Amino acid sequence: MTVQTGIQPISTARRAKDRFVQVLVYLAFALAVIPLLSVLWLVVKNGMGRFDMEFLTHSMRNIGARDAGGGAYHAIVGTLEQVLLASLIAVPIGLLTAVYLVEYGEGGRLSRTISFFVDVMTGVPSVVSGLFVLAFWILVLGMPFSGFAGALALSILMMPVVVRSAEEMLRLVPRELREASYALGVPKWRTIVKVVLPTAFTGIVTGVMLAVARVAGETAPLLLTVFITDSINVDPFNGPQMGLPLYVFDQAGRPTDTAIDRAWTGALTLILIVMLLNLVARLITWWRSPARRR
Repeated sequence: MTVQTGIQPISTARRAKDRFVQVLVYLAFALAVIPLLSVLWLVVKNGMGRFDMEFLTHSMRNIGARDAGGGAYHAIVGTLEQVLLASLIAVPIGLLTAVYLVEYGEGGRLSRTISFFVDVMTGVPSVVSGLFVLAFWILVLGMPFSGFAGALALSILMMPVVVRSAEEMLRLVPRELREASYALGVPKWRTIVKVVLPTAFTGIVTGVMLAVARVAGETAPLLLTVFITDSINVDPFNGPQMGLPLYVFDQAGRPTDTAIDRAWTGALTLILIVMLLNLVARLITWWRSPARRR
């Protein structure tokens, strides 16, 4: 007597197809990683020669293109301040926009219009944001070149990334959590603040760090709004202020090996800063994770 289990054995052809697709996926992953590793290796190899305390604690004031020494302290300070200001502008606006799109305006005409413009802003070249701030903030309003002007240009680039990433994370929050909160008589705004946002917190932080990583290396907007200086300027609201992307651009354009070495080290410093910010974000998400608090 033969018992029919209803489970058909996997054929050899299907196994071969599955293995073939797996090999293609691994091959595509390797092809994507090889250029990344080669760039990282090249930056580390050429940048470690000048990566020392002098480079991290000195500026380029009174240092010529052919002179040894000098550093990127003024550029590091400028980059941190500009990215921080851009985040303070873009993150609240982007997060509130995402909350509106998911919680209040779903299916409405205004939400469709906002989504359209967010999609348009996602594809806007970075130089266009710099030109906009240059034309309106500096030329029309008469404001000076400053780190804040650069932060305005960077915030324009950050906003669509923050909106889209936060929107996707908010949509992943189960509808049952909202309905359970409403059933207890909790107002909608309080449900968003106490239930929805904490649940999506980890993904929102990841999206914010993606936005920060995108704008931290932008050069074109800063060239048009921040200008270039060799001196330390810790006031982002007054006068030209250097940034690491500008520092790399400036040093790489000087026809000496000493300046080229400083450019490589500046690129390495920028990569390390972005990696450090991502590490801090991971620690924050781990600390705030619901699993840990249980």
